[in-house]
Amino acid sequence: MKQDIHPDYHTIKVVMTDGTTFETRSTWGSEGDTLNLEIDPKSHPAWTGGARQITEGGRVARFNKRFGGLKLKK
Repeated sequence: MKQDIHPDYHTIKVVMTDGTTFETRSTWGSEGDTLNLEIDPKSHPAWTGGARQITEGGRVARFNKRFGGLKLKK
């Protein structure tokens, strides 16, 4: 391993969205820092399977709002 090219690898504390904490080793921050997560596997819909809407008004929603009332003539 080359000397002086790798980041410092140290212990930090991670706080999940529900308040639980654990210690891990990371290159983030400095020794003893606390990382507070805003989204984690316990609250993110990708892992929980929930239908929670993160963003509203995407392209499809805007299209349907704008042109949803149009009908084809027969």
